[in-house]
Amino acid sequence: MNRRSLMAAGLASLALPAVRPASAAGELSAHDMMQKNFFVSKIRAFKTTGRMVLLTDRGERRERKNTTFSALQPNGVDSKLLVKFTYPTDINGTAFLQIEHIEGDDDQWIYLPALGKSRRLVANNKKDSFVGSDFSYGDISLPNVDLYEHCLLGSEAIGGKDCYKIESTPKSAVTRDNSGYSRKITWLRKENFVESKVEYYDLAGRLLKVQTIGEAKLLEPDKGRWVALHREMSNLQTGHKTIIDFDEVSLAPSLSPELFTTHNLERG
Repeated sequence: MNRRSLMAAGLASLALPAVRPASAAGELSAHDMMQKNFFVSKIRAFKTTGRMVLLTDRGERRERKNTTFSALQPNGVDSKLLVKFTYPTDINGTAFLQIEHIEGDDDQWIYLPALGKSRRLVANNKKDSFVGSDFSYGDISLPNVDLYEHCLLGSEAIGGKDCYKIESTPKSAVTRDNSGYSRKITWLRKENFVESKVEYYDLAGRLLKVQTIGEAKLLEPDKGRWVALHREMSNLQTGHKTIIDFDEVSLAPSLSPELFTTHNLERG
């Protein structure tokens, strides 16, 4: 069975009620749990409006506003993502487009109005800062589960949610170097497999960043698909922090394929 078939099988296994008893999930392997985490956000199509707040170690604050569009591709595995920033003036028109490919590198473009054209990102850009935030381009979407070795470390409550604690280590030096992380530890909510917390370790094995995930909204109850409404990424080595809040989230079944093109990316 090839990788695409495996992922499709994983997708089929997730057509379950939104909340499953912890005992039913207890027999899953760490890989299976991370596979469910991968699919839990695979919503057919949705739109959000939100805010990104950048905080420095000196308490300086900058706020940005953006609109995000996401649509699942016909294979039911890969997503298309478009983020357009609308505020403030110095970032208005900046946009990011990502087309996922489970069997290869994702296509990613960034559009900066000052340059007047979009720039395609390469694989090793994944570790770079996403438009000056504490999220990297690689943090914007979940990576292929099969690129990592996963180990269940136990269970722990995070933010009042009972979670599975899983360590993920890159299988190859290429994955390791492109991501900029030597390993990650993820806490998955037992009730729905949405993340509650993620720790990221740099290439020297030191704790680099911690992401905490707040409230999540169930958008597709029949498939158990969720969107996190609050994400906070703290860089422990710089003291910087980025907060992403979605103020409005809604299904958007009529999104046009033309939305997810470089031509649209550059329209501002």
